[in-house]
Amino acid sequence: MRLDKYLKNARIIKRRTVAKEACDKGLVKVNGRDAKAGTEIQPGDRLTITISRPALHIEVTRTAEHVKKEEAETLYQVLPSPSSSDS
Repeated sequence: MRLDKYLKNARIIKRRTVAKEACDKGLVKVNGRDAKAGTEIQPGDRLTITISRPALHIEVTRTAEHVKKEEAETLYQVLPSPSSSDS
């Protein structure tokens, strides 16, 4: 699944266009690397989203094309922030 679509489906970012812009600005990393909106996401990937401070660190638990609002949080697990930095 594309990164921008995943961020929208998981309701981490409200709209897909905003998710794409965040990726284009380098605010989203996948497994420690800058990611484009079209980067393929799969369970086990770790995302760092630095739209706000502190950065949000999550691990993808599953992907789904259609998700109800109540189920959105089942797509990821929030990870503790690394103690050294937000990068």
